[in-house]
Amino acid sequence: MPYEPQLAEALVHPGRAEIVFNDPAGDPRRPVTLHAYRPEGWRADGRVVVVLHGAARNGDAYRDFWVEAADRHGLLIVASTFSAKLFPGPAAFNNGGVLSGDGSLRPPEWRGYRIPARIVGALRDAGLCTRGRAFLFGHSAGGQFVQRLVSTEPTGAFEAVIAANPGWFTLPMLDRHFPEGLGGVGVTAAHLARLLAFPMTVLSGEGDIRTDQASLPREPVAMAQGPNRFERAGFYMRAGEAEAARLGLPFAWSRVTVPHIGHDGAAMSRAAASLWFDGHLPPEPVLAEWARTGHGAL
Repeated sequence: MPYEPQLAEALVHPGRAEIVFNDPAGDPRRPVTLHAYRPEGWRADGRVVVVLHGAARNGDAYRDFWVEAADRHGLLIVASTFSAKLFPGPAAFNNGGVLSGDGSLRPPEWRGYRIPARIVGALRDAGLCTRGRAFLFGHSAGGQFVQRLVSTEPTGAFEAVIAANPGWFTLPMLDRHFPEGLGGVGVTAAHLARLLAFPMTVLSGEGDIRTDQASLPREPVAMAQGPNRFERAGFYMRAGEAEAARLGLPFAWSRVTVPHIGHDGAAMSRAAASLWFDGHLPPEPVLAEWARTGHGAL
């Protein structure tokens, strides 16, 4: 793989790094930029967190949201930026570039959803990590990306997944066309069973209830799930539980709500880090302070 030496060289020292990753197995016209952070004392057997930004396409900011947790817990952070020029609009980013403009399927290997697992593979092949799986986090549009990745792709590269504050959800139903449901993109009943049994966490800010934000999806399929992101997460969880019950299948998703926090990528990143690596959310006074001083970053 041509990016092994580049990755190894860029991340040989502690601190921030930026690497253009022209995924050799994907669309050659659409590289992504990896914004990474290696903490002091990083060991190759440490934990890796792959981070997906929101609609602002600001992977560098999302990397920085995770720096404090990286230093405290010894994490290697890799936040990918899908530029708006190369991945324009929700179809190319949130929806993974699964469909062409005419509604036909693009080559499966070109799906954006396959890039995070290939990033993990490239890190491993470069000798930067030896663990078989990484943690995967996405917020807002990145939360949509993560939720749809889990819904349509193998999840073997990830030991834990958090979709935080997605604008709306792809429902676990084969009779509705993608992205409303999973029909028409090659998802089978076996894939659906694996999705329902996968321990994905939907992380919802309890203050993410505004209906007047320009970034809130308002297409009819999104509005049918509820008036705001918080309500839509509840709708999605209920839909998944009902579908699992209807099919007689195990259901392993969980939903965690974060008091005080609204649509804030920085606060939700810190909450996710605490949940994963401290085993609990931060105390409510801390969350309340984050809400008071936060900027609602996408």
